[in-house]
Amino acid sequence: MDRLDTRDRAILRELQADGRLTNAELAERVGLSASACLRRVRLLEERGLIAGYAMILDQRACGLPGTAFVSIALEEQGRAALDRFEHAAAQAPDILECHLLAGQADYMVRVVYRDAADLERIHSEILTQLPGVTRVQSTLSLRTVKKTTALPV
Repeated sequence: MDRLDTRDRAILRELQADGRLTNAELAERVGLSASACLRRVRLLEERGLIAGYAMILDQRACGLPGTAFVSIALEEQGRAALDRFEHAAAQAPDILECHLLAGQADYMVRVVYRDAADLERIHSEILTQLPGVTRVQSTLSLRTVKKTTALPV
């Protein structure tokens, strides 16, 4: 990140705000020619700063109004146990995020759900069935105040 100039940072900010910008629109917004802008974007991709492009769906419009943050404790914390858990969590489509923690819980996962019955299904059929799980504690979000995928570049 230290080697990025102001134009590279502007490109990253603009693409984070709207990944559907055409190269011509992006070039105009950051004050470059279309060819220079495309070269910079390709370099940012090659350097791994742009990991990919995605569409962000509206959670409520998709019929998934609920969000739960779930703390998970494992019976053991050896590398093999963590690997088994992480592999299984990565395969579960109901788990949107999974973070290894330092603290009382070993992992924090984020799930979205339709209703109480759906959350119960996720809890009993997915989360508690992951390898090595000894405790699951869910915290339900009442309202999202801020949610962004944009990094401060």
